Amino acid sequence: QVQLVESGGGLVQTGGSLRLSCAASGSIFSINAMGWYRQAPGKQRELVARITSGGSTNYADSVKGRFTISRDNAKNTVYLQMNSLKPEDTAVYYCNADLKETIMTKRRDYWGQGTQVTVSS
Repeated sequence: QVQLVESGGGLVQTGGSLRLSCAASGSIFSINAMGWYRQAPGKQRELVARITSGGSTNYADSVKGRFTISRDNAKNTVYLQMNSLKPEDTAVYYCNADLKETIMTKRRDYWGQGTQVTVSS
């Protein structure tokens, strides 16, 4: 059993900042990568940011220079620091983890329940 729990969402004004956290718990042997996706009503889910076990990162063009993804491997936790927020950042943000539960299992994706981020103009 693996659980991904997001926190840190909320309501902020345009130009404000917010930091999201996602903690993975349960049976975890290794984590290949963790990331953040978001989905606004009527829109497709999109990748926001991702970080690999080696520390490589990638970002959506729309958030480059404003968002920073980081990790705490000891805590199996990933963070998303969001600065200079815009109304178009409003969405439900979902944590994703690509991990192995045990040495004998294959890697697979796990998802958090989502946390709402609302940016008011």
